[in-house]
Amino acid sequence: MSLYRNTIWFLNGIHQYTRKGYEAASRDFEPKDLDVSVVGRSFMVTGANSGIGRAAAMAIAKKGGTVHMVCRNREKADEAREDIVNQSGNTEVYIHIVDMSQTRRVWEFAEAFKKQHPSLNVLINNAGCMVHKRELNAEGLEKNFGTNTMGVFVLTQTLIPLLQKSRDPRVITVSSGGMLVQKLRADDLQSEKGYFDSVKVYAQNKRQQVVLTQQWAKANPVIHFSVMHPGWVDTPAVSASMPQFHQMMGDRLRSVEQGADTVLWLALSGVAARSCSGQFFQDRKPLPAHLPLARTRSSAEEIQRFVTQLETLAKAVQSQPDADLNGPPNGPSRPQFV
Repeated sequence: MSLYRNTIWFLNGIHQYTRKGYEAASRDFEPKDLDVSVVGRSFMVTGANSGIGRAAAMAIAKKGGTVHMVCRNREKADEAREDIVNQSGNTEVYIHIVDMSQTRRVWEFAEAFKKQHPSLNVLINNAGCMVHKRELNAEGLEKNFGTNTMGVFVLTQTLIPLLQKSRDPRVITVSSGGMLVQKLRADDLQSEKGYFDSVKVYAQNKRQQVVLTQQWAKANPVIHFSVMHPGWVDTPAVSASMPQFHQMMGDRLRSVEQGADTVLWLALSGVAARSCSGQFFQDRKPLPAHLPLARTRSSAEEIQRFVTQLETLAKAVQSQPDADLNGPPNGPSRPQFV
């Protein structure tokens, strides 16, 4: 079954995920979908100093939106912001230094952001990582899981009340087509069993993001949730984490602007907002979140077990000492799907 999944996925990828795949799909795009002004709307983009996140932040700034760049590295963030401001002429671009792998810091940042800002229209969960050896973050969570799943979960859950108060709220999560070869493993969320394969771990995290998006959509009808595959994109992250793949694909990889296209379409267009919440998108179209006959679907019990574990981990992280949020001594209650 694993061989079947990987074969079908790779064949799909060669035809659909490459630059040529984007060029073919884009012939059906409606240009006016992105012919919009977003002046007065606020956008948070994680991992905004490079790759798809930077391309998305740049495009939003050019359309007049207020951009909150969530970045890990101050120097790279400053350079990216300067470039975005210079090219867009928009000074409403703000930097927030947050390491998405540090789960408690993500929660502290989100709580502080809610107090400081009256609204947030769009959250773009773009930041991610692929750490090749099993490492733990400050909270004792496996680092890929801590960044790609817990960071996204805690940031989104904490900001949902702010999004709910805002006009036309949306949450877009940048996943990966690699998740199509993985079934949710609710019994091994942090990849503790067996050989640690970082590519499979990353794909599992991306499957977790798809499941989260579906659950968020059911629990929060006011907000439009979506998750998307950007295709195979020539980003610094891909070059660093998958050098052999990057070299093999070469100029067949998509540009960062092509990778960011569906992110922007989901974040900006009225057409996207009218689509069903909770779907998986590729090149502006909703697609099934499972390959045919791949046996990657999970039962309701497995999904609930997955969500319960995330809520328990979030509660444990929030109960740790050393926080100064100017709030109640024990902090807000844990994130829950309600």
